[in-house]
Amino acid sequence: MKKKYESQNLLQKISEKDTFTKVRYAQFYSHFNKSSKHILDLGCNTGTGGSVLKKINNNLIIDGLDVVKQRLDKIIKKNYNKIYYSLSTKIPQVNNYYDCILLGEVIEHIYEDDIDKTFIEFFRVLKIGGKILLTTPNPLDIKKKIKKESILGGPHVSQHYPHILKLRLKMHGFSNIKIRGTGKVSKYLGPYFPIWIYGSYLISATKF
Repeated sequence: MKKKYESQNLLQKISEKDTFTKVRYAQFYSHFNKSSKHILDLGCNTGTGGSVLKKINNNLIIDGLDVVKQRLDKIIKKNYNKIYYSLSTKIPQVNNYYDCILLGEVIEHIYEDDIDKTFIEFFRVLKIGGKILLTTPNPLDIKKKIKKESILGGPHVSQHYPHILKLRLKMHGFSNIKIRGTGKVSKYLGPYFPIWIYGSYLISATKF
C-alpha cells in the first residue's frame, strides 16, 4: 500500500510549489495551544511547513511524516526532530505524545478505507488536549460548481464535505470541532465568510 500511495503522489508536482503553503502553516500556528511543543507535520513533503513553523517558534519539536521518499530526502534536517517514511495509518510514535497534528491539503490523498484508521492513529498519538489541524479542498466551493470541476482525480482519491468530516471526527472521540475558510481567498476576506466562498477549509478538533 505504501508504494501505491507513493507512486500516485509523485504525479502531483504542484504540491512542492504550492505558493499558499507558507500562509497555511502560519494559519495553523495561530490555532496552536500556548503549551504546544511536540508537532507532527503529516504529509510534510519537502519541509516548507516545518521551516515556517521554526521561524515563528524555534522551540517547537517537529516530526515529519510522508510517503514519498524522494521528497523527504530534500528536507532541511535541522527543522525536523525526526522524519518518518510511513503511512498515516501507522505512525511510529508512542501513545499520547503529540500536542498537535497538522495536515495541509493531505487528507484528500488518503483512500476512504484508510480515513477512519488514520483518525484512530491520531487519537492514539495525541495528548489529552492535543489538536488536529487540517485543511482540504472544499466540495462546496461555488467556483468549482460553476466551472463543473471535481476535487477528485490523480492523487486526490477522496473528498470531504465539512459537515460530514466534522461528524466523522466526533464519532472518533474528538470535540471542540471548528470549521473555518482558508485558501487564497482567506488572505483577503479572513476565515469567517460562508464556507462556499472558499476553495479549501480548515477544520480543528481536540482530543479531550
